[in-house]
Amino acid sequence: MKKIKVNKDASLATRANTLRAGVLGANDGILTVVGVLFSVGAATTDSFALFIAALADLIAVAFSMAGGEYASVSAQRDTEASAVRKESRALRRDPAAARAVIVTSYTDRGVTPATAAEIADEFMANDPLPAIVSAKYSLDPSELMNPWAAAFASMVCAALGGLLPLLALTFINGFWQWPATIIATVIAVGLTGYFSAELGHGFARRAIIRNIIIGLITITIHYLVGLAF
Repeated sequence: MKKIKVNKDASLATRANTLRAGVLGANDGILTVVGVLFSVGAATTDSFALFIAALADLIAVAFSMAGGEYASVSAQRDTEASAVRKESRALRRDPAAARAVIVTSYTDRGVTPATAAEIADEFMANDPLPAIVSAKYSLDPSELMNPWAAAFASMVCAALGGLLPLLALTFINGFWQWPATIIATVIAVGLTGYFSAELGHGFARRAIIRNIIIGLITITIHYLVGLAF
């Protein structure tokens, strides 16, 4: 019989999680830097002070997002690893029950009981643990969530996201300085809205509009706070 491969949905989930971390990091980077730009910009006309405040915030949010993602994904990875260890112990205690899990997972997908039994026997003759874990948890023991990848993606994307409005404010002077910053923000949050919709298989237009509205509200609130001081 041809060797049966375990479903690779877990590998796709790992990559999707890294992309998700990047999109969320970019969105947070954009909004936090824009918040500082407009709140400090409303409170002072010192361009250098504004630049330093925004740059400091950009660095801080990048590392903050990375730390948060690392902690979150590490907890998820620990949960996955615990499930793998649990099934490994159960396999040693009761191989027959483990075989039944594999058979059931294939019959539930429409495979005939006889064929499912053959598949289960082949797995049991080699390394049944990946098949059992895949059947019960949709996990691949060799493809657990990677906290370092998520943290790095979040850090880099947060920095790049916040960089766009910061560059607009830094290199455009005169009347168009603030309008250009707003336009840069709208473009940036629109892109993160689009990519988040693509990852979640949602409606791109709705996600883009939602992100743009949130971005404009963020600008307005921080600008009003800056005026108060």
